[in-house]
Amino acid sequence: MALTDLPRRARQAFSLSAPSWATAWRDRSRRAPPRTGPSIAVIGNCQARVLAQAMRLLAPESPVRYLSMGTLKRDHGHLDGLARLLRGHDHVFSQAFPAGLIPGGDSAQLREAVPRLTLVPSIVFSAFHPDMVYAGAASDLAALKLAPSPLGQYHSAIALFAHRLGLDAGKTVALFREEVFGRLGYLDHWDPAVRELAAAAAQVGFPLDRELTRWARRGAFMHLMNHPKAFVLGDIAKRLLREGGLSPEPVEVEDYLGDELTQDVVWPIYPPIAEQFGLTGSYLFKARATAGHFPVLYDLPGFIAASFAMYDGLSAGDLHCPRVEAWLSAPDIVAMFRAG
Repeated sequence: MALTDLPRRARQAFSLSAPSWATAWRDRSRRAPPRTGPSIAVIGNCQARVLAQAMRLLAPESPVRYLSMGTLKRDHGHLDGLARLLRGHDHVFSQAFPAGLIPGGDSAQLREAVPRLTLVPSIVFSAFHPDMVYAGAASDLAALKLAPSPLGQYHSAIALFAHRLGLDAGKTVALFREEVFGRLGYLDHWDPAVRELAAAAAQVGFPLDRELTRWARRGAFMHLMNHPKAFVLGDIAKRLLREGGLSPEPVEVEDYLGDELTQDVVWPIYPPIAEQFGLTGSYLFKARATAGHFPVLYDLPGFIAASFAMYDGLSAGDLHCPRVEAWLSAPDIVAMFRAG
């Protein structure tokens, strides 16, 4: 049969330029219907932002509002003002935050003012990325000043320590091997990381023992030490909704929304560490993506060179890191690094 013998609508289906039969449907208003269900507020960092997005998907009748922990003072002025806003919501979920982010108190005092507030654990799990550290000066929260790195504010403890010892970049690259990782405890980090996360979750009244077991069965469940994968935050969102008396949609968050935190930094799981978990490791570091551009990628030599270039312009005080300070006081670790 020739194409010209087909009905007009069927012929149009073969043409990219022809008007679609669905045009009229698509031209209707795309404004979402109003959400009239129980209202939800979520307070926290980037993890909380993803939780809020997940709740918008899982509870499609509920209006969901995200409040960034980092802008509480700017947006709400005082804890009393924040509390007044939150009392207008049926459900309030917040990560714990210390005093200093907003005048008037911390998350514990906010919970006193808003009794319906439920604390949500921040997921920090370093077993896959035990080399990641922060560096900088922090006399208090208001004075917090983190040192920059090629990956934002995330540093390699090995690279940072090697620079403090005056080692060159080439010798530092050679330190990224199984023997060194073993001496530093990187290959035995699973149990301490589990205990740390379990304790932090239990402290806010949201134990994660069952979830941890389920996540571990899926392999690596973190992009870096404080960025969990989408299915982790999806599980937490579902549980928060259920425990709040709502019925979440039976869908997987990553299937509908993807994984937002892949747009941020991705720290590799070093091969000797990955081998402990039956995973494939690498030394490919990914910087945060910027709009319209492919993200910057670093191999290990490139990442070390870029890190050292930044460190050369900073003082030892700017690069303060508790782990590095502890290593500087350990003669055996200093000797191992100097020996290469």
